[in-house]
Amino acid sequence: MKYLKMFNENINSSEIEAICKKYNIKNYIINEDDSIDVDGNVDLYNKELKLLPLKFRKVSGNFLCGFNKLTSLEGAPQRVGGDFYGYNNQLTSLVGCPQNIGGNFHCSDNQLTSLEGAPQSINGYFDCNDNQLTSLVGCPQSIGGNFYCSFNKLTSLDGGPQSVGGDFYCIGNQLTSLEGAPKRVYGDFFCRNNNLKNIDYLPKIYKKLGINGNPISKILDLFTKTDKHDQISNREDKDLIMDFIDREIIQQDKLLVNRLVEFLDDIGKPKSREELIELLKNNYTIR
Repeated sequence: MKYLKMFNENINSSEIEAICKKYNIKNYIINEDDSIDVDGNVDLYNKELKLLPLKFRKVSGNFLCGFNKLTSLEGAPQRVGGDFYGYNNQLTSLVGCPQNIGGNFHCSDNQLTSLEGAPQSINGYFDCNDNQLTSLVGCPQSIGGNFYCSFNKLTSLDGGPQSVGGDFYCIGNQLTSLEGAPKRVYGDFFCRNNNLKNIDYLPKIYKKLGINGNPISKILDLFTKTDKHDQISNREDKDLIMDFIDREIIQQDKLLVNRLVEFLDDIGKPKSREELIELLKNNYTIR
């Protein structure tokens, strides 16, 4: 990396120009603080970078820095008109990342334990899959596209976005509760393969629900049907799920089996108390 220097060192315009030439960065201006604004895209994809070679301020197009060895986003632009792709690095923090993104934000396959410092304005999707997250605190509260937080170490959705314009994916975590989930998801809601024993806090509005691979699935299977993709989408079934929640049949991990018997009787899908106890005793404390 002949031209690679920490951007906070003294660096002159000729060095900046040499670095821009090396990485094929065009249509740029050099600001008084030695940062640069770029009218177009910046492609630093798969360059074996351990740090960003320049201090960027604004990039009108996409900013691509995925598949490197970055441990920090220091020097990243604060405004990106298109997409920001920082996936497959060694990031432990999002501090320094752009705060305004015109398109998508992709930070999957890093070592993030927190979303502190994440951008707060996202028009496209937000992807933080495959990290070490134990909390969603710090993530954008409004996301125009899909939200991906699968394959982390989340036990709840506290701090998560409250408005999601697309699908919501929280598959393969350690969720014991949907607390913190948005009230409305304008696409599908997928929470497969967690440890959910109840579905309190389920969004009231969603298109399809993917919830198989959770203890609660054994109960939902008693009165709902799934399509070939194991998703619940029928309006009648979604209404039944809301009725089920409202009756408080499950309280944390305790199953009030008599209430479940009554519910199934009321909807014309009866099961005996004995059948239900035998089916559910390994997953719930029966009351």
